[in-house]
Amino acid sequence: MTYQHSYARSIADPAAFWAEQADHLAWYRKPLQTLAENADGTHQWFADGRLNSCYLALDHQIEQGRGEQTALIYDSPVTGSQQQFSYNQLCDEVARLAGLLRELGVKKGDGVIIYMPMVPQAAMAMLACARIGAVHSVVFGGFAANELALRIDDARPTLLLTASCGLEFDRVIEYKPLVDRALQLAKHQPRQVLVLQRPQARAALVEGRDLDWLEAVATASPVAPVELAAADPLYIMYTSGTTGKPKGIVRENGGNAVALSFAMRHIYGMQAGDVWWGISDVGWVVGHSLIVYGPLMNGCTTVFYEGKPIRTPDAGAYWRVVEQYRVNGLFCAPTAMRAIRKEDPDGELLRRYDLSSLRQLFLAGEKLDSSTHQWLETTSGKTVHDHWWQTETGWPVTAPCVGLDGSAARPGSSNRAVPGYHVRVLDDDGHLLGANQQGSIVIALPLPPGCSQTLWGDHQRYLDAYLKTYPGYYHTGDGGYLDEDGFVYIMGRTDDVINVSGHRLSTGEMEDLVARHPAVAECAVIGVHDEIKGQVPLALVVLKDGQDIAQAQLQSELVASVREQIGALACFNQVRVVKRLPKTRSGKILRAVLRKIADQQPYTPPSTLDDPAVLVEIEAVLASLARVG
Repeated sequence: MTYQHSYARSIADPAAFWAEQADHLAWYRKPLQTLAENADGTHQWFADGRLNSCYLALDHQIEQGRGEQTALIYDSPVTGSQQQFSYNQLCDEVARLAGLLRELGVKKGDGVIIYMPMVPQAAMAMLACARIGAVHSVVFGGFAANELALRIDDARPTLLLTASCGLEFDRVIEYKPLVDRALQLAKHQPRQVLVLQRPQARAALVEGRDLDWLEAVATASPVAPVELAAADPLYIMYTSGTTGKPKGIVRENGGNAVALSFAMRHIYGMQAGDVWWGISDVGWVVGHSLIVYGPLMNGCTTVFYEGKPIRTPDAGAYWRVVEQYRVNGLFCAPTAMRAIRKEDPDGELLRRYDLSSLRQLFLAGEKLDSSTHQWLETTSGKTVHDHWWQTETGWPVTAPCVGLDGSAARPGSSNRAVPGYHVRVLDDDGHLLGANQQGSIVIALPLPPGCSQTLWGDHQRYLDAYLKTYPGYYHTGDGGYLDEDGFVYIMGRTDDVINVSGHRLSTGEMEDLVARHPAVAECAVIGVHDEIKGQVPLALVVLKDGQDIAQAQLQSELVASVREQIGALACFNQVRVVKRLPKTRSGKILRAVLRKIADQQPYTPPSTLDDPAVLVEIEAVLASLARVG
């Protein structure tokens, strides 16, 4: 297949195109009905098909003769540990863990929260849930207790799986106190908590509620995968919402499996037996699609890495892994490569390693700047591909499609739309825009398989957030344009969710925390450009009359509040006190203007600006804005 032919067919006749792609899976019962439209504009894929995602990832691969092939490589420079699991070994571990979950009363359709570091047991937990039809929700290990509590109350899990701690290069992060605090805050209480004890910090177990993971699994009996409907949910992935309440993106079993099978083969060019390294965390969608399900369902060896791009032990860490395991394809966020470049600008550490096995690198999660792109290609000698997708889509919207001879690229572009995605650009009134005209990036319905069609427990919120703004289209929330050849250029978010090192975080939620401070009258939190992290939050604060507080003290107290409620990953550590904020006559804060001033970009004051003099004051305050590395 060629890219042009595949793309044209996928848009002209999506049902026929995806029916062919579904034939690549080992269904218990192949679907006869490929695509159906619901009355509310959402769609169903493969509704009458029956399958199991864990079976596709493990049992089916063993049946194809891959039992002794390495399925998962665990590499942990923060602990000095390395471990490999064959497909046979991984399947045995998962089957016994699934048996334990069933013994603990977890049934098909029950929710399970997984709050884990990057250890093999995190992947085993995901697959064990999939094996028995439980709906897992992985929460990034180390997330603040308040955030974990919100997800517990929304997912209402039967069981919570965690570890005693996670590890950074310079510290141990104890998870159990965070879990205990979250359960104190949460209204819903899971029946039990399964705790993986790590030697770096053993946790105290609550009698009658907590169980030791390894002890409990040791006596469990393995269970076979259960037959599920394609529309049965596989997992919930929470993403920041502009209201502060997280949105539970639901991924279905059937569409996810078909989409990831297509993506691994045709976007990333990976075949069974290849070694693939998705560099991320299982707490994010990349961890689901490109560390666990995608590679294993396609018979690849997947690398599971517990470390950082730098300081574990140095900026050559990634290249050591590539050489040691003969990695063929690699995915990471641009922020990781910017960190490596900062510490190894001339590529001296990179040149110590043999990268001959590596065919290409794929970067996504935030905008890939041209400087980093050029540096990485020049120093590595490998092709570097930018591409774009979202938690909601679950797999790439625009990408090079190297398996479909569609690897052409243009600087600044995230490549062309992947087959199945009819990407368009609309103005504020919903009119189609022509080539090189900037507007809202949308996707014409139907969305291809694998994309979320609802939110957990709140379908109306899904409709309002994604389908209401532009009827007939999925509203991505990103702005940009298409050129005359269909290459897509993403210019940034159109809402108040910012991207910090690949993590989407709500500035609205941060504003709410800042505004609670007794000295603060009003505030605006915006994302400003950062060379390493992509964006970092900046709080502009107007103090209440009569308040006499030093900026250093105010900043310290606000940073502590955000860190406690959201977590250190927000990188919130910049606060500036201003006399007033720029507003429209109706009182709306002009955040877009503030972002441009902070990033030293040209701007035109809007005609609705209440008082132009305020912009001069803001410019003076932000003139010496320090960037955070």
